[in-house]
Amino acid sequence: MPARLSDVLARQGIETPTPIQAATLPDSLAGRDVLGRGRTGSGKTYAFLLPLVARLADGRRPRRGAPRALILAPTRELVGQIDAALAPLARAAGLTTRTVFGGVGQGPQVAALKRGVDIVVACPGRLEDLIGQGHCTLDDIQVTVLDEADHMADLGFLPSVRRILGRTPKGTQRLLFSATLDKAIDTLVRQFLDNPVTHEADSVQSPIAEMSHHVLHVDREHRLPVLVDLASAPGRTLFFTRTKYGAKALARQLNKSGVPTVELHGNLGQGARTRNLDAFHAGKAAALVATDIAARGIHVDDVTLVVHADPPAEHKAYLHRSGRTARAGNAGTVVTLMTTEQVRDVRDLTRAAGIKPTTTRIQGSTHPVLLELAPGERRLTAGLVTAAASSPQTRSGGGGGGGGRNRRRRSGGGGQRNGAASGGAARSKSSGRRRPRHDSSRTSSRGNHSAATFSSGRR
Repeated sequence: MPARLSDVLARQGIETPTPIQAATLPDSLAGRDVLGRGRTGSGKTYAFLLPLVARLADGRRPRRGAPRALILAPTRELVGQIDAALAPLARAAGLTTRTVFGGVGQGPQVAALKRGVDIVVACPGRLEDLIGQGHCTLDDIQVTVLDEADHMADLGFLPSVRRILGRTPKGTQRLLFSATLDKAIDTLVRQFLDNPVTHEADSVQSPIAEMSHHVLHVDREHRLPVLVDLASAPGRTLFFTRTKYGAKALARQLNKSGVPTVELHGNLGQGARTRNLDAFHAGKAAALVATDIAARGIHVDDVTLVVHADPPAEHKAYLHRSGRTARAGNAGTVVTLMTTEQVRDVRDLTRAAGIKPTTTRIQGSTHPVLLELAPGERRLTAGLVTAAASSPQTRSGGGGGGGGRNRRRRSGGGGQRNGAASGGAARSKSSGRRRPRHDSSRTSSRGNHSAATFSSGRR
């Protein structure tokens, strides 16, 4: 690696490559086309950013409207996170970058392209719009990266991706990275990659060693109390639902129950999505409820617990959702809630994913296993005012009664609870069993909030 790029990584404490990086970097640095497969959290982003920046660090300047490298990603959030990882590398090499995606005004994007930019990180739809309007040409592209190629296929982006790749010069380097390789990816490879080197750094079905998988078999009327209990433990919790309506409903119910929660789904405007994700990053929100839009590319440090409030429809979604925890060598726990009607579906799902979870039958809304899965004293305070899907301009964050919690205190010791936000009612410390919640300041959900709410509505 060029020394200045290695220095950037060293300042971040990164000195040893991950398996996917070690496998692909020799070929990608040599200029070869590469097809790389590694599961979520395996380090694919640096595997393509490092050779891309090294290739462009030649002192040339970009022409107006003609970037020298292109990175395509399926979601705005993933585009933003790739650009954040790229920024220090680009600065060290004297390169300029620009994100391009929809949901926001195109003016700043057009202005940056007119000034000239080395690297564009883009979603396919907005990039095609700007090309069609004459604001961008791909004639000078030297390196093209397609990240999360399988998710591109799942979202129906492949026709747009093919058109874009067809505009890049033949014979230039192309790097395709994906968590899974299937027939849709094979089509892209045959059409656009020249004698690619394929590297698979791990088995797509093999679970990460530091990730433990659990299934909680619960009655419908007890799903929400169990979710509240898990979310009120210390640490960050990421919940997944199948639908946008379900994500909104669960976020609202968790906030009413005293867990500061934000939501992330396709009904939110870009500003609201960014604010909600920032609140989760900053710890203002203890929980994030998301649809599968967040299963790819969203990286938040120290997500200790991923909860499938709704089991996903297929095993690839399970693996990508679960990959939001146990990243970069950290441990993590994955919990799937399952009703009696879902037993067969969840069994087939985990078998297809190569997972052998520990299954626990919970009859009621409390069980000692909850403390094992999410250790620590439970804290319930005032919830957040979240950014509403019907009003994308509504600000989210610490409004609505105090915002954050002191979530780092662990159970097992004496003394008074410390640092609770105003409006939070006292609760006994956890010691394996919990007293039922009868406090009028909390929303009791026993029998009143069927978890079927989470899985109804449109995606």
